[in-house]
Amino acid sequence: MDNVLLVSSSQKGIDYFTKLLSIAQVSRITSVSDGGKARRILLEQDFDLVIINTPLSDEFGHELALHISQYALGVLLIVKSELVETVSIQVASTGVFILAKPLNQSIFYQSFKLIATAQQKFKCLQQENQKLHRKLNELQLISRAKCLLIEQQQMTEQQAHKQIEQQAMNLRITRREVAEDIIQQYQL
Repeated sequence: MDNVLLVSSSQKGIDYFTKLLSIAQVSRITSVSDGGKARRILLEQDFDLVIINTPLSDEFGHELALHISQYALGVLLIVKSELVETVSIQVASTGVFILAKPLNQSIFYQSFKLIATAQQKFKCLQQENQKLHRKLNELQLISRAKCLLIEQQQMTEQQAHKQIEQQAMNLRITRREVAEDIIQQYQL
């Protein structure tokens, strides 16, 4: 993880987590002192991880964690040990990681690595999902073009398929481009 947003109302907390993150070789650490500033900066910049050291000056912090979790960012919420159960219930199933204060450094590093691994897997899944959506969109366009050839040229489905494949090879363009041309031609 290269870019971390640190949200902590105390300078002592900012200094402590900055030190821990520096040891973890995080290259960019941005710190803010409250939830409002965190929300504003999240609109302007992308982060790999957000660490929230509760309580914040303008809110407790779990509301911010819930807000951030909607954007598929890694969120690490640091709360007093007596509040862990209560906060866990409130952020259950959102992907927010919770650590108890006082903080054990080795557990922090393990959590940090776990979140980094989960984020990397999530990014891979997002890329695969986008790839599948593009492929599905392409197949839908090709099917639409085949239907138009069947309707307009009285071809069979196999003939329409073969014509799209043949045009793509002859013109050295993709089947998608051929399908788009056919759709444009018959839908004037």
